[in-house]
Amino acid sequence: MTYVRTIALLLAVMLGMTIVNTAVKNKLGELQLLADSKLPAFDSVRERDKQLTCMAQNVYYEAGSEPPEGKLAVAQVVMNRVESGRFGKDPCQVIYQKNVFYDKVVCQFSWYCENPGQKRPKNTQAYNESMEASKMVLMEGFRLPGLQDALYYHADYVNPQWGKPKVAKIGRHIFYKERI
Repeated sequence: MTYVRTIALLLAVMLGMTIVNTAVKNKLGELQLLADSKLPAFDSVRERDKQLTCMAQNVYYEAGSEPPEGKLAVAQVVMNRVESGRFGKDPCQVIYQKNVFYDKVVCQFSWYCENPGQKRPKNTQAYNESMEASKMVLMEGFRLPGLQDALYYHADYVNPQWGKPKVAKIGRHIFYKERI
């Protein structure tokens, strides 16, 4: 009888080790997928929260009255710019980037030049929606199909005559990619 118990115990231990081994391999595989994705790596929770707040403010001021897809699109343009390596290495750098043309300071996103003090959002619901869109794009890697090359946009009531290829119109914004 003791042989049966010993064999049963050994089989249980082997089964347990197999289950643990499989779980560890699966988790490592998931982590590798995350490492291979375009999700940013943050040095700290504070840094992640800073980048998320920059993104949410930008989405709020640029697309606060837009439908959810419009908010996601604005956030995606910021991340497309980060990923291009031409505008800044993180969302805050992209959003707060300024250029000087003919002695005039021009912001990449107009609200930042117009509201340098970054006033608190007045519409809490729109800000919360902007935060959710920002989380989806920044932290979950969500992307809208068709906007993977979009680096620029403007409101549909202005015409900057950029001459760039149009990729989409979402809500009140028209999105463009770089000229080839």
